[in-house]
Amino acid sequence: MSTFDRFNIHAQLEHLQSKYQGSGHSDTTRWEWLTSIHRDTLASHAGHYSRLAYFAIVENESIAKIRYRCLQNMSLPIVPKSKKELKQ
Repeated sequence: MSTFDRFNIHAQLEHLQSKYQGSGHSDTTRWEWLTSIHRDTLASHAGHYSRLAYFAIVENESIAKIRYRCLQNMSLPIVPKSKKELKQ
């Protein structure tokens, strides 16, 4: 792989990271990325009625309770298991 190819790939990656907030950036830690993915997933669950209906059937709960739980979990902080995870 030539130097130009590497530069081109890094430039494309930087462009995508600036365009899409959830993709992170070069200084994003593993913990921050996992937190972002977790919250995006919960937001997607809360926003798709068919997925909420599936979860409601599986858990034998109402759709409103499942949506409420997803929204509540989005606002809770995600605590890393150890200080080591923060450094990675």
